[in-house]
Amino acid sequence: MDQQVPEEPVLTVSHSAASSAAEMLPDGLIAADSEGIVSSVNQRAEQMLGRRAAELVGHDIREVLPLETRNGESWWAMTDPWNGLRTRTGHREKLLQLPDGIELLITARYLRAGRAGPLGAILLSLRDAEARRRAELDHAALISTIAHELRSPLTGVKGFTSTLRRRWDQFSEEQRLTMLEAIDADADRLTRLITDLLDVSRIDSGRLRIHEVPLPTRDIFEHHVKRHVAAGQDEQDFTITVGEGAEEIFADADRLDQVLSNLLENAVRHRAKNVTLEASPWSGPTGPGVMISVSDDGTGIPAEQRRAVFSRFWHGPSGGGTGLGLYIVRGVVEVHGGWAEIDDAPGGGAVVRAFFPAEPS
Repeated sequence: MDQQVPEEPVLTVSHSAASSAAEMLPDGLIAADSEGIVSSVNQRAEQMLGRRAAELVGHDIREVLPLETRNGESWWAMTDPWNGLRTRTGHREKLLQLPDGIELLITARYLRAGRAGPLGAILLSLRDAEARRRAELDHAALISTIAHELRSPLTGVKGFTSTLRRRWDQFSEEQRLTMLEAIDADADRLTRLITDLLDVSRIDSGRLRIHEVPLPTRDIFEHHVKRHVAAGQDEQDFTITVGEGAEEIFADADRLDQVLSNLLENAVRHRAKNVTLEASPWSGPTGPGVMISVSDDGTGIPAEQRRAVFSRFWHGPSGGGTGLGLYIVRGVVEVHGGWAEIDDAPGGGAVVRAFFPAEPS
């Protein structure tokens, strides 16, 4: 007598349970049967499409959701789950649009009866494309910034070198030196921009590396002030204060130089007259360390804008610079295990503080 093999239990889910689960999803979900007739639409899909489920259920999915590529081609004609390859079980996420311009990130799943069997149902996952759009706008802003910042110094370099080549004998030694100094300054601007862009990439990917050593605070402050004095600023407009216990900072020398360069450049751009550099011992939940403060006596930063100050491409009222300086400052300080903030300066204007821990991170 043959022994009967018991059948494997079949997991079944009620329609109400499936509907409840669909409503819990953060993405839109639309289901259609083998003929393409919409059978269910969750609430999130209603919100994204701006249409009620009752307007969609019972209608052909190709008519109520006429998805197109960016070239205006019908996505349904291209994918054709009914007459296309039977081994196809769906499509990975793809940016598509509706005729009214609404953009959606669509992921398709084709349910088939067995391998390469006939189509049983279609499931479409809908995701808002706003995040993708913001990323594209960020990339466009980055390209625009690079193009704008590169054009000016490159134009200067090209103009001066072309003039010198054609009229070298017509200029005095002093005029030639002035032009060469301008070329050198423009080359420095290009180098600085490229360095900033590389550092932004390293910060975003978590690949920024540092080597911390004890550094003399006052010497570093004075070095940066001398740079600005050499560029034409009045030395009397800068004040340096180093408190007891803040004579040394544990930091990467090049990165600390980068932080102070950006902070001073920002303060000089927004000041009315004076800039103050201060270092003082500070201790908090993260332990002891040194607080560097760079303040100006300008108009300051409104409280509602301070959260955006350390973001990429932020520009103050002057609109100068690449908008990457304070973003890099925060990234560098955080790699050291510290933090950065902006506040009202005691005498008016703004103060940017950067905390460096007393011990290497």
